[in-house]
Amino acid sequence: MSFLRPCALYKSFITFPSRRWMPCQSWGFLRWPGFDGFFRFLVIALLWSTFSEIRFIPSSSMYPTLRVGDRIIVEKASYFFRSPAINDIVTFRPPEQETGFGKDAVLIKRIVAKGGDVVQVHHGSLYVNGVAQTEDFIAERPSYTLELNYVPSGHVYVLGDNRNNSYDSHDWGPLPVENIVGRYAMCCYRPSNH
Repeated sequence: MSFLRPCALYKSFITFPSRRWMPCQSWGFLRWPGFDGFFRFLVIALLWSTFSEIRFIPSSSMYPTLRVGDRIIVEKASYFFRSPAINDIVTFRPPEQETGFGKDAVLIKRIVAKGGDVVQVHHGSLYVNGVAQTEDFIAERPSYTLELNYVPSGHVYVLGDNRNNSYDSHDWGPLPVENIVGRYAMCCYRPSNH
């Protein structure tokens, strides 16, 4: 039966030299992994747990960017190689002077200013170094007023996207960079009821 034989185009595709590296050529990748496969899985699991983590969003302080119940992936490696940047969404341990948080508490907010910047909020707008910021990601304009705040070196200023419902730097001041745990990478699960 000729219709069961592979066509000439298929044969040329499989035998073409640049395609020989493809793992599906031998189908050996489908067999049960031995010690090698288990060791690779173990290394990947250790690297994953060292350089990333999955977090749950318990409050609406970052709404509309993140919603209550979202599961997010936080990567912890990039700040070994670069400094935190403005508009990075970061997870961090609350400042030491703040009470009411557990030992393992981690918050999530957006960086709006870095060390050396001056931050101010008035007339419903955020001003960094005297320049009004265009923020199309916030839920609503801030209803509070914040006098000039200088962000010292080694600190960042963090605010939630839901400015009027967020416990952040406008309440307790600049955040030390060493408190940052990681950077928001992506939302991996969003409940369907939102």
